[in-house]
Amino acid sequence: MIQTLRLSDFTNAFRNSDRKDQFSYEAQTLIFDYIEEYEDSTGEQIEFDMIGICCEWAESTPRDIIKAYSLDTEIPQFEEHGVDSFTDAEVSQLVHEYLWDETQVAGMTSSGTIVYVQF
Repeated sequence: MIQTLRLSDFTNAFRNSDRKDQFSYEAQTLIFDYIEEYEDSTGEQIEFDMIGICCEWAESTPRDIIKAYSLDTEIPQFEEHGVDSFTDAEVSQLVHEYLWDETQVAGMTSSGTIVYVQF
């Protein structure tokens, strides 16, 4: 049995759980939109699984992603010049591009965090 959720149902489920701080509201919206687009493009309905979403998805700053995945040795520009030689905007762009090649990305929040499937 699959229940159709609206964005408000989705975000309320997080807000009313012990996982309310897992993602920002904007990140929740990006994940919801990503799942809806996937359903629309494939015709496959996805069952809402908050724990699964929390285990699969992450919201992190680009510099935290670099540390978590050792991207300073994976992204040629960082390896050659060092991460600290790039502005935050440049780091963000390079990490975002790298993630697009490696995993699924729901997007970037206005605060600069990237919402992506962990790998």
